[in-house]
Amino acid sequence: MNNSIIKFLTLYIKSMRLYYSFVTGIAGWIGVAYYEHMAKGHIERTIEILPAPEKKIIILILLFLSWGVNQIINDYLGLKEDRINAPERPMVTGELNPNKALALSISLLFLTAIVTWFYLEPAAIIFLIAGVFLNVLYEYAKGYGILGNIVFGLMITMATLYGAYASGPTSSTCLQPHRFSALILIWIMNALMTFYTYFKEYIGDKAAGKKTIVVKYGIRRSRIIAVISAFLPTIVFIILRITNMLWIELNTTFIILGLLTIFLQIWTGALYYLNPLGEKTYTSLRTNFRACICGQAALVAFFNPDLAVWLFIFSYIFVGFIFEMHVNPKS
Repeated sequence: MNNSIIKFLTLYIKSMRLYYSFVTGIAGWIGVAYYEHMAKGHIERTIEILPAPEKKIIILILLFLSWGVNQIINDYLGLKEDRINAPERPMVTGELNPNKALALSISLLFLTAIVTWFYLEPAAIIFLIAGVFLNVLYEYAKGYGILGNIVFGLMITMATLYGAYASGPTSSTCLQPHRFSALILIWIMNALMTFYTYFKEYIGDKAAGKKTIVVKYGIRRSRIIAVISAFLPTIVFIILRITNMLWIELNTTFIILGLLTIFLQIWTGALYYLNPLGEKTYTSLRTNFRACICGQAALVAFFNPDLAVWLFIFSYIFVGFIFEMHVNPKS
């Protein structure tokens, strides 16, 4: 492998921003854990069978890499605002050829589709295609206030559905109340997470005409929204429990991880209230990502408490570790 190829792949991997990969990875693993829960007969089992370990490994790899592969597409479509928000990103500086990077991402998505169709479950292709479509749509939707957050959250739920449907055959619908409730929580947590990311992109988004919530309402009001919205996932969870839509029995592991998640969510809101602009606006992303990803890991406790604890701890540690490799806010 010559130096130019090594350099290209290095810059491509850097642009994937792999600390984000836990978002799709853990969201998708909720789907896998739920499918296994059904296959063991805990919930209305039909034709579900326990997936083989090697199959789960393949699904996990695809889920974790899906963020980075789609991130390249997102960067390609968002070059205009990135020239202001992140002028040192490889694709903006020209170090990473945008067309070649896009071609590689499309090729990897095509490969994912082949693996899904021939080795996993063809039905999961629907959610793979939907996720890519929503990623492209998001780049345009983020310019229209809360619509961008709605689309982003919906996009991440596709990872959960992909994880469930790729795990094995199923004849069950995903729209039963308790399943739909879990998707709502994933949707809300990720919509909130991406809202906080808009603070660091405020200047570039405003210059590019992207009317995100932060641009639309300004920094002063948005920092107040940041604090209030930190309670949104908890409020939605309580509503779902009161209305009996989320009727799965709570366990001690979920309660403990849930309380830790609430702390992270409130702390994220406080950080963006205190530092809506400046260097700390970027470094606060570490807590923001942890709050979202650890919240998703807590949902796994409904189906596999032991796995949830490991995912929570592993995610908390490695999100911070990988984020430290991307300390330059301009890249």
